[in-house]
Amino acid sequence: MTLLLILLVGGIIGWLASILMRTDAQQGILLNIVVGVVGALIAGIIVNPLIGGVPITSGSFDLLSLFTSFLGAVILLAIVNLFRRGSMR
Repeated sequence: MTLLLILLVGGIIGWLASILMRTDAQQGILLNIVVGVVGALIAGIIVNPLIGGVPITSGSFDLLSLFTSFLGAVILLAIVNLFRRGSMR
């Protein structure tokens, strides 16, 4: 059940991050899920030690973990855009 929730929340977070970074037209639902879950992993490695909290991949779905996962997804999309287009947006 936790895996299903991680995929669902990861998809929503990836979708919101792709809207913010203006890559929603190029991504489908599968890529949104991947961006959300990988963004949560990035947040667990980079962002959480700086501000505290637990990533959503551990099963914690509080407000701080959702925000850091969103921030990790935005960081991931910024890195992808930097290599793909040569700019962050």
